[in-house]
Amino acid sequence: MSDLAIELCHVSLTRRGVPILADVSLELARDEYLAVLGPNGGGKTTLLKVMLGLVRPDSGTVRILGREPEQARGQVGYVPQHVRFDLDFPIRVLDVVRMGRLAAREPFRRFRGEDDAAAHAALERVEMSPLAGRPIGALSGGQRQRVLIARALAMEPRILLMDEPMASLDERIGRNLWELLEELSQQLAIVLVSHDIGAISHYVRSVACLNVSLHGHPARELSAEAIEAAYGCPIELLAHGHPHRVLAPHGSDPS
Repeated sequence: MSDLAIELCHVSLTRRGVPILADVSLELARDEYLAVLGPNGGGKTTLLKVMLGLVRPDSGTVRILGREPEQARGQVGYVPQHVRFDLDFPIRVLDVVRMGRLAAREPFRRFRGEDDAAAHAALERVEMSPLAGRPIGALSGGQRQRVLIARALAMEPRILLMDEPMASLDERIGRNLWELLEELSQQLAIVLVSHDIGAISHYVRSVACLNVSLHGHPARELSAEAIEAAYGCPIELLAHGHPHRVLAPHGSDPS
């Protein structure tokens, strides 16, 4: 059995003549915590969908836990960036979270006690237990995001893929979730995508920059060269909480 959670080798994808991913290769250990940074439209969400087997690349190979992505879905939790809810649909928070158990059980089998226990434990971890019986449509955007994270955790995954998971969360809840992810990263592999450089740099253990191509080898340090390659313009970094300007000539010289 491979020691790698995720293996991508020379993965490329084009849509309507436009390159989405170009020759992306990545290896992720089973206890790794990786942030994928890059601008909007840089291919981050598509990369997650390739890992999930929802999108097939034009070329290259993808292995998840040593298998085809479709074969590993029952062990991969996913928190999407945007989920549309019919706010009038009568479904409770607990029922949404229990859906995370569907991939690990036989078709048409009723939920059992262990499914309810896993759902309640996941809600507790994201501080949503008091709202378990509330209709999902009655929640705020940030609360619904926490429910989606709980749904992914309820399946007790070996890999957790997250697309902008801190969107719509206030500072306190966001900080608590960062701490939760750090704890979870001791037990499973996590891939988190974001375009917010400052938010992730303190918490994750390695960073990759993606803008169609993958720039730089994953490492905890944020390389100015790798980030500039990904964003296509000069950047400004924060190092240890203090401004550290890394600016190259940009446009005309004001002097």
